Amino acid sequence: MSGARDERGFTILEVTIGVAIFLIFAVGVFSALTTVFKTVYQSRLRILETAVATEQLEVIRNLPFASVGVVGGVPAGVLVANKTIVRGGMVFIVTTTIRNIDDPFDGTVTSTPVDDAPADFKYAEVEVQCSQCNQVKPFVMSTLVAPKDVETATNNGSLFIQVFDAVGLPISGATIQVDNTSTVPTIAINDLTGEDGWLRIIDTVTGTLAYHIRVSKNGYSSDYTVTSSPSNPSPTKLPASVVSQTITNAFFSIDELGAINLMTMSPVCEEIGTAPVLLRGQKQIGSLPVVYKYDRRLTTNSDGSLAIAGIEWDTYSIQATGTAYDLVGTIPLSPFNLLPGASQDVSVILNPHSARSLLVKVKDSGTGLPLSGATVRLSSASYDQSLLTGLGYVQQTDWSGGAGQVSFLNNQQYFSDDSRIDTTGEPGEIKLKLAGEVYLLDGYLESSTFDLGTNVNFSNLLVNPTSQPTSTGSSAVRLQLATSNSSTPTEWEFLGPDGTADSYYSAINTVINSINNGNRYARYRVFLETADSAATPNVSDVSITYTTSCVAPGQSFFSGLSAGDYDVDISRNGYTTNSGQITINGNMETQVNLSSL
Repeated sequence: MSGARDERGFTILEVTIGVAIFLIFAVGVFSALTTVFKTVYQSRLRILETAVATEQLEVIRNLPFASVGVVGGVPAGVLVANKTIVRGGMVFIVTTTIRNIDDPFDGTVTSTPVDDAPADFKYAEVEVQCSQCNQVKPFVMSTLVAPKDVETATNNGSLFIQVFDAVGLPISGATIQVDNTSTVPTIAINDLTGEDGWLRIIDTVTGTLAYHIRVSKNGYSSDYTVTSSPSNPSPTKLPASVVSQTITNAFFSIDELGAINLMTMSPVCEEIGTAPVLLRGQKQIGSLPVVYKYDRRLTTNSDGSLAIAGIEWDTYSIQATGTAYDLVGTIPLSPFNLLPGASQDVSVILNPHSARSLLVKVKDSGTGLPLSGATVRLSSASYDQSLLTGLGYVQQTDWSGGAGQVSFLNNQQYFSDDSRIDTTGEPGEIKLKLAGEVYLLDGYLESSTFDLGTNVNFSNLLVNPTSQPTSTGSSAVRLQLATSNSSTPTEWEFLGPDGTADSYYSAINTVINSINNGNRYARYRVFLETADSAATPNVSDVSITYTTSCVAPGQSFFSGLSAGDYDVDISRNGYTTNSGQITINGNMETQVNLSSL
């Protein structure tokens, strides 16, 4: 109909666009208002801080020169180092610092001739910070105050404190706390180092071993003097002494804090929880007896981990404590360096405790790095074993428990044999069986399944003894290896060094084919054969060596030892041989450096 009104409303799209435009406008207005209010607030804050600081400096300027100082400070005076002032409803923390200044115009305490009145004038600094304003940096004002009269000599001395980092560079802004409780009132100075890393306290009251000093900085380690005590009768850094008309220099070293992340595990990479260890740095704060700066007994968490944050740079060593575990090795080799600000992962490899053991660490004498692949032979009248550094291993030395064991749990049992092998005739050995007065001509034995705990890279299949009676022939002892990622494969496939079932490992040909790498489970077969029925070959032990992420580089571990003297012979291709003797009377460690040829 003509003249009818259009009563259609807005669509959802139109409403959405309209709301979005309004929100953009509203947010812009709000942001602008917020910026304006913030600017006004900051301006008001700065005006109040300036007024407070100016007021405090005026108080200082109107004091007698001798009174310009902090109670318990150097120079001493009537001012309070820290106080709270309320202005405009805001609470301000006011810190006052007064320092004596040695002006070079008339010489200094370090010049020739020496200025015997070095306190020429005073530097006054007032720092104001709002306690409730989330202020990042305080507001600072300063002034110089000079005496009206001619300076006079004193019997005081000077205390110069330098702070530097791990490489000897100066650290500015380090907090230095100096206390002397032998004076009345006691001296308590809290100040900062300058750009050159020095804090120079001029015209200091004399005192013998009177000044206790502590140096720190946020995120950094601390360094400090130590008073003699029954627990530390001979500190390495005693409190400072100040002598009349003499400069006392004190040096302190701090740097960024780091972290150590410990993980305790078995030689087959299984986590060992709640394991007790001792972590010790090399820095000392006492001697006779030695007192270490960092020396703590720690226990890892239930999953074997322990994060140690806020620890200073040093050279740290790790030991197993308690009676549950022995230390098999560490990754990296202990002792290890923690650099300033660094985070170091450390794997601690542990074994069930035995009364006597030996951990041998082998290093390259030139580089100081751990040397893997070195042969470590430990021998005595009743013991003879050789291990390669940096390799994990499983070993069987006794088969007298008989056949029928699927998984290698009892180290005296095995999986099966062909009834032609004698496992009980000689303790710890296997031979061919006798048939009347002659030996059977051949036989074999298959081991139980070894669980290596993780996927490994195999190294060597070793057998002892390495030589057999000549009459038994060239094929007297042969071995094959089967590996799998399943503990119960459909079939164990036994292979030799060329990766086929047609080849065999021997005492000479021991390198395991890489086709086996990446597997977790392993079995071996040992084949005995003789060319002379009057003689038999024999096997005293079989070892499988491998590498994993939990095999400690450059280290070999011997456990279950008897007390007594042992010969230690260490050799590696391209290096001189090292031989020596060690007396085993507990859980021992020794480090040997090999020199390259």
